[in-house]
Amino acid sequence: MSEGGFEKFRRRVVAMDWRAASMILLALLGIAVLIGLVANQRLADGQREIALSRQSESYEVMVLAQSLGATLARAEATLGRYVVAGDDAVGRDFVAEWQAAGGQIALLERRVRSDAGQRDRLARLRAAYAARGDELAQIARNTNVRRNQAAYAYYNEARRSPHLAALSREIGAIFEAERVRLRQRAEQARATGADAVAETRNLMLFGVLLVLGAIVLGWLNLRAVRERAAAAAEAEAQRRRTTELEAAVARATASLQAEARERAAAEAQLRQAQKMEAVGQLTGGIAHDFNNMLAVVLGGIELAKRNLPEDAGDAARHIDNAAEGASRAAALTRQLLGFARSEALAPEAIEPGELIAGMSNLLDRTLGEGISVETRCESAGWHVWADRVQLENALLNLAVNARDAMDGRGTLTISCGHVPLDGDHGGACAPGDYVRLSVTDTGSGMSKEVMERVFEPFFTTKPVGKGTGLGLSQIFGFVRQSGGEVVIDSAVGEGTTVTMLLPCHAAKTDESAAPERIGPQGAPGDALDILVVEDDPRVLSATLAALEELGHRPVECDDPLKAPRIIAGLRTLDLILTDVIMPGQTGPEMIAALEPQLDGVAILYVTGYAGEAEQDRFGGRPVLRKPFTLAGLEQALVDALAWRPAQSDATSAAG
Repeated sequence: MSEGGFEKFRRRVVAMDWRAASMILLALLGIAVLIGLVANQRLADGQREIALSRQSESYEVMVLAQSLGATLARAEATLGRYVVAGDDAVGRDFVAEWQAAGGQIALLERRVRSDAGQRDRLARLRAAYAARGDELAQIARNTNVRRNQAAYAYYNEARRSPHLAALSREIGAIFEAERVRLRQRAEQARATGADAVAETRNLMLFGVLLVLGAIVLGWLNLRAVRERAAAAAEAEAQRRRTTELEAAVARATASLQAEARERAAAEAQLRQAQKMEAVGQLTGGIAHDFNNMLAVVLGGIELAKRNLPEDAGDAARHIDNAAEGASRAAALTRQLLGFARSEALAPEAIEPGELIAGMSNLLDRTLGEGISVETRCESAGWHVWADRVQLENALLNLAVNARDAMDGRGTLTISCGHVPLDGDHGGACAPGDYVRLSVTDTGSGMSKEVMERVFEPFFTTKPVGKGTGLGLSQIFGFVRQSGGEVVIDSAVGEGTTVTMLLPCHAAKTDESAAPERIGPQGAPGDALDILVVEDDPRVLSATLAALEELGHRPVECDDPLKAPRIIAGLRTLDLILTDVIMPGQTGPEMIAALEPQLDGVAILYVTGYAGEAEQDRFGGRPVLRKPFTLAGLEQALVDALAWRPAQSDATSAAG
């Protein structure tokens, strides 16, 4: 080989060694760049996953806080329904909701245990929850023992409780703190992602400078494409997760809004029930006082009439007019007691179709020829448990109101049917079987404002002199006292449907043994020694005068606590005539305390307000309603002497 050829070969070998070394160096640097890219990507992915996990934790805490607020609001609304309806099933729902709220608080405590600030807020929230639970438990206990007035009072007071405000405040603080924390974590995640992207870009630029070959460049380009695809997929997954979280927040917000609407509706229903209950108590108390005054008036009129000379024609006529006015006032008082749900009822099993058919002639005569009456009965086999007279009066009142709404011309439809109600129907009735009695007219209908006041006593849309405004209020009281409810469906210009829902009855005759009826010790006209217990001096004086007029020997007692001493000083006692509600001691309580002293003594209760004591506390003895006539008093005395517990029952009770 020549010298020139050798030199050329040597240069080629040196050049090849340099290329090989360069390729090795580039390969090593490329591997280093690749390792750096992989490590940086893994670090970025790890930091991204941590940031996403922390954001997810924040979203969970926010959703839990909103769910806790919704659960507490739902529990408050459920308690409101329990106070109104008194249904034990609603009470159990309230307990379940309140316990669920406690579980959500515990879950929140586990979620934020790493955050000292949130732990402090959760501690305050837990204390407010416990204090609020004690307040609501007191309301539930009063409702459970049927102390409705106390429950209403506690419930109204509880709405202004600082613990309720503390609950809302702490939940809002937890939500707001977590929202701030979520924003910080999102900023941190974005910063971390930006740093990772910057480092990756630098490494790729450095790799491009190192890798000069087409294969390396192509490989890097292919890797970049793959990385972009992975980033796009990750971004899409992140977008889907964000969409799901936004949907969850939207659902929670919608649930909170629905709960707020439901709570507002429950509060409106509770306010209406409280208003009607207050008006009922007021009318019952007014009726009680009216009955006492009417007892004095009617007694005085009858005594005056008995002592008139035979030629006192004008005076007798005036007295008769006064008696008629007092009787009409007594009828008005009975309507008030009907609204107050305090009028004594005599319920029985009634077949609705038979009742409606029996009233057809009365309805035709009352409504006139311009009203076409249609009946539809779909309650075969079902009976309603109610007072027949009161139910007939209610149907007649509804028919007359419908006639007036149609101006004497139109179609009146009376229908009945069986309606099963469950616990979700939302009304005042307990779950069970009910009979529906509906009266539908084609009249002018009612506006929403009129429907809200239609059951108020003395409220009427009729002209002056056309009605007292007590018809629907009396129906309302009768139906509620019978264990049902009244529903009105009406629109202006489209007519009105008034539906009475009354509890069903199996229509089986009660064959339980009744107290033995025995005759009085002497003839009904015999003079009796009677102890009269009455706290109202005017009623006491009138009753004493009436008994003396009937030929008896009354002894007055103006305080039930004095009765034992007075009885101990009497030589004979045939009967005790006592008021029911008196200061210090009621009539039934007084009789129960005097039982050992009352061997063979008859008892007659006198009351002007049936709601003042439970009917079963009268022990089956006769009850004389105020105001009463001399004839009614005389018959009540005979009934009191005739009714006495059977001797066998007394013996078994003593044993």
